Amino acid sequence: MNMSTSIASIIADTSLPKGLKNIAEKIYSHERITFDEGVLLYETAELGFVGTLANYIREKKHGDNVYFNRNFHIEPTNICVFDCKFCSYSRLTKHKAEGWELSEEEILQLVRNYDGKPVTEVHIVGGVHPKMGLMYFAELIKKIKTIRPDIHVKAFTAVELEYMCRKAKVSYEEGLRILKDHGQDSLPGGGAEIFNEEIRKQICDDKCTATEWLLMHETAHKLGMPSNATMLYGHIEKFEHRIDHMNRLRILQDKTKGFNTFIPLKFRNQGNQMSHINESTVIEDLRNYAIARIYMDNFAHLKAYWPMIGRTTAQLSLSFGVDDIDGTIDDSTKIYTMAGSEEQSPKLTTQQLVEMIKQVNRKPIERDTLYNVITDYSNYNFTNEDGRD
Repeated sequence: MNMSTSIASIIADTSLPKGLKNIAEKIYSHERITFDEGVLLYETAELGFVGTLANYIREKKHGDNVYFNRNFHIEPTNICVFDCKFCSYSRLTKHKAEGWELSEEEILQLVRNYDGKPVTEVHIVGGVHPKMGLMYFAELIKKIKTIRPDIHVKAFTAVELEYMCRKAKVSYEEGLRILKDHGQDSLPGGGAEIFNEEIRKQICDDKCTATEWLLMHETAHKLGMPSNATMLYGHIEKFEHRIDHMNRLRILQDKTKGFNTFIPLKFRNQGNQMSHINESTVIEDLRNYAIARIYMDNFAHLKAYWPMIGRTTAQLSLSFGVDDIDGTIDDSTKIYTMAGSEEQSPKLTTQQLVEMIKQVNRKPIERDTLYNVITDYSNYNFTNEDGRD
């Protein structure tokens, strides 16, 4: 049974509550669902129902394609001036002994380590360090591009950028233009957490506001710098807070069309100030992906970050609206492993990623950061050399 037939069967089901039937009819007709309908899905819809709708949308947009890229992360420091209650990664400046600060040369050597390797992206995020400012990072990016002119630099959350601009006494546009002129290509989606002001006050009161986060991304889009967007879920937020968060992003995407992908991030409770809160179940994770795919109709891509949720759940997510599982990572991030994520050594070769995707009958597509296709691995036969990249 194909997905169109499945949705037609749902619509024809006389036992289905009217609200859910209306949502199914909208999805079948390619219409946008409302805020209240998004909340209704969270409150009443079963996994199979939202999964069917999400997979229908996913296959209409991308067929069986699953995207990944060859990337690595640089985390210059975990020293941070902010005190986010959910964070297991950062160390406050007063706890500096528990943190790290990479020197400029150490960072550049990390880039040199990939000489001759077919990586296409470096992802730079970290703690908000009081002494690593706008011009420090601008010059660092320039040097990275000197070493590797072809690499796409995706760098700095809106939280980091807001602090840099404030310290440098420049506007968001001026700060972003400086970074762009020095070689930065796009922004990651971190720091969004949950936009609701009351929830934000409880979990990350001292860092940039939701309004500032959205303005930073809107400004980046205006300058021709695309970005991603995230949502931290499964902690103290309610369903309506998730929909509110996605709705604000959907409104901005209508305006700028500058977001590449939406990335729901699962709250992990190890080693942070919210460790008393139970984590969401895999079923709720999959429901969340599916509802995100249904609601975020103007986002081309939905990503499941495999180091956070583990390989098996990432595979399952590909039937619940997800079409991207990030990249090779190369064991170069500690942000989620320190919070107790499923993958404590997040590294996959291209061959392993391809096989992981093929195991669930999807088509592995290597992309660049902007989703241009580099290689279709559907019928690719790996050599020993390929498998080591």
